[in-house]
Amino acid sequence: MQNLGREFYSYVRKNILASLGLSLYVIADTIFISLAAGPLGLAALNIVLPIFNLFNSMGLLLGIGGATIFSINNSLSQKTNTALYGQLLTLGFFLGIFFASMANLLTEPLLTLLGANQQTIGLASAYLRIVSLGAAFFILNYISVNFIRNDGNPRLTMLATLTETFFVLVIDYLFIFIFKWGMVGAAWATLFAPLASLVVLTQHRHFTGRKLQLRLQLPRFKNVLAVTRLGLPSFLTEMSTGVSIFVYNVVLLKSGGNLAIAAYGVVANLALIVLALFNGISFGMQPLLAREYGKNNWKNVRYILKLGLCTSLLIAFLSFGILLLFKYPIIGIFSRGTQTLMVHYAAVGIPLYFLSIFFSGININIMMFLISINQPRFSFFMSLMRGYVILLPSIVILGHFWQMEGIWLSVTVTEFIITIFGLFFTRNIFRQSFT
Repeated sequence: MQNLGREFYSYVRKNILASLGLSLYVIADTIFISLAAGPLGLAALNIVLPIFNLFNSMGLLLGIGGATIFSINNSLSQKTNTALYGQLLTLGFFLGIFFASMANLLTEPLLTLLGANQQTIGLASAYLRIVSLGAAFFILNYISVNFIRNDGNPRLTMLATLTETFFVLVIDYLFIFIFKWGMVGAAWATLFAPLASLVVLTQHRHFTGRKLQLRLQLPRFKNVLAVTRLGLPSFLTEMSTGVSIFVYNVVLLKSGGNLAIAAYGVVANLALIVLALFNGISFGMQPLLAREYGKNNWKNVRYILKLGLCTSLLIAFLSFGILLLFKYPIIGIFSRGTQTLMVHYAAVGIPLYFLSIFFSGININIMMFLISINQPRFSFFMSLMRGYVILLPSIVILGHFWQMEGIWLSVTVTEFIITIFGLFFTRNIFRQSFT
C-alpha cells in the first residue's frame, strides 16, 4: 500500500501541475484582456468560452475514452490496438477543421445566440474568428496528453502543459501590451498555445518504456464507438461548463447587465483554478485505477479512490479559506478599480458559489473512478444530471426567486445532490465487488 500511495501522489502531483498550468494560462489571458479591454472585454471573452469549451470537450471525449481502452488492454496483457491513437488523431483533426469552418462562417449568429449584444459582439467576433482556427490543435493536444500520460509518462505531459503556459504568458503580454493588439493579440496567443505543448509531446518517442505507437489511419467506426462510450462522461462534464456559462450569461444579462457577466467571468476563472486541482487528482489516479481494475485488485482500487477523495477535501478546505479571506484583493486583479458594481457582484458571489467545491471534488473523482472501472453508464448519469438536468433549471429557478444570490447558489445545490448519487453508486459497486 505504501508503494501504491507513493505512486498515486507522484502521478497526482504531476497532473495537478499540468492542470494548473493549463488553467493559469487561461487566467493570465483573462487578466490581460480585462486590463486591455476592461469589463466589456471580459464579458466578450465569457460569451466566447462555450465554443472554446466545445473544442476541449471533444479532445477529452477522444482522449479519455481512447486512453482508458489503452490502459485496460495493457493491464490485461492484451495486444493494445496500436492503430487507435492514430485513428483518433485523424478524427480529431477533421473535427477541428469542421468546427473552425462553422465558427468563421456563422460567427455573428453564434455569438448572438450565446448572448452577445451591440456592446460586446465586435470584440467577441474578432476573438472567436482567430481562436477557432486552432480548434484542431486543441483537440489533438488533449488526445495526445491523455495517451502519453497513460503510457507511463506523466512527467512529459506536465512539462508540455507548463511549456504551453509559459509560452502563452510571454506571447500574450507581447501581443497585447507591446504590439497593442488588444483582444486580437490574446486570440493569436491562445491559438498558438497547443502547438507549444504538441512540440514537447513529440519527445515521447524517446521514452524507454513506450508502448504507444503513431500510425495515422482513417478512424474505424467500431473503435470510435468504444472510445465514445468511455469518453462521453468526460465530454459532458467539460461541455457542461460551456453550457452553464451560456445559461449564466443569459440570466445574468437580464439581472445585472454586462457587469454581472464580467463578475461571473471573474468567479468562473477562479473556479477554473480549483477545478484544475480536482482534475489533476482525477487524471492522476485514472491510469492507476484502470490498471488495478484490469488486475481485478479491488482492494487497491478502493485505496486509490480513498486517497483521491481525501486529497480533494483537503484542497477544498484550503481553497475556500483563501478565497474567503482574500476575495477583494483577488477580484482587484481582474478589475481596474473603477467598476465598483462588478466588484460587488463578484464579492457576493464568491462565498456562495465556492461552497460547491466541497462536493465538486468528490463528484469529479467518483466520475473518473466509474470510467476507470468500465462503468461509464453511472458516470454518464452523473455528468448529465450535474451539468444539465439539475444545474440549468437551478440557475433559472433560484435566480428567479432569489436574484443574484440564487444564481450563485445554483452550483452548490447541484453539486450537493450529485454527491449523494455518486456515493450511492460507489457504495453499491464496492459491496458487489467484495462479496
